[in-house]
Amino acid sequence: MKMLCMTIEIRQLRYAVMTADAQSFSRAAAILNVKQSTLSRRVMFLEDQLGVKLFERTTRGAEPTENGRVVIELARRIVTDVDNLRTTARNVSYGLQGRIAVGYCSPLMAGNLKFAFVDYLTRFPDVQFDGIESGPEKLLHGLQSRMIDVVVAPAGLEAPGLLSRPLWSERLMAVLLDDNRLMGNERIYWPDMRREVFVVPSGGLGPILGNLISARLTEQGYRPNIIYQDSSIESVLSMITAKRFVSITTEASQGVVWPDLNFREIYDPSGPARLEYSLYWRGDNENPALKHFFKLIKERYPG
Repeated sequence: MKMLCMTIEIRQLRYAVMTADAQSFSRAAAILNVKQSTLSRRVMFLEDQLGVKLFERTTRGAEPTENGRVVIELARRIVTDVDNLRTTARNVSYGLQGRIAVGYCSPLMAGNLKFAFVDYLTRFPDVQFDGIESGPEKLLHGLQSRMIDVVVAPAGLEAPGLLSRPLWSERLMAVLLDDNRLMGNERIYWPDMRREVFVVPSGGLGPILGNLISARLTEQGYRPNIIYQDSSIESVLSMITAKRFVSITTEASQGVVWPDLNFREIYDPSGPARLEYSLYWRGDNENPALKHFFKLIKERYPG
């Protein structure tokens, strides 16, 4: 009897796992930075090789089949083991003891996040520390796919199997030029900024800040003018010198001296406006380097 020789690539398994986590071929392709047609073709080839239909394909996305869920969980363990093998080999070659991938979307110029990262790097020099800056949605997918161990992001992220704890809050600041009319205000409240044109990044904290501006300033017959720029917060703040825009950011952006720019606190009726942050991780993540991170966070921010 002739045996069929079947070679399955780790890449195929990774594509299938990410598709299951994202529940969409297009979202999985975007996260993995590959063409959707390539990812879809590889997954279909894997299905042919295994003789199992892994996904129900609908207009809403890709839902794992009953048999597919079993195969995908096994594929997930294989992918994780391979990633751990590669990481261990790389760490041994560099004399490192473990690795942690930390996702974040807040500016690292100053503030609690910068201090926490510096503290960890100082106290655990033999741990490979990989910082991953992105928007909350991609960071959430990174947690679900186990590519990221822990995420520091604004409060409000939710997903099955995800745990969280509050961290800190940061003051929200209006970023203005010297000659802006608001500079004469003793305090700046949200309604004071209704006539302004806002510019925020399209990534990182940008969408959250944009949603916040809309929530605070939208009223009957009026929507705030918000421009999203596909650039860093540093580039966005530099645009304000064109005298056409203002922006909002957190107090962490004050870690760099910005000529001609003024950072003024924004006030709610109850006091200074703040953005709350939380720590997010998977409950089944047993990475020892992550336990070190938890210990540090508990010491610095007992909450």
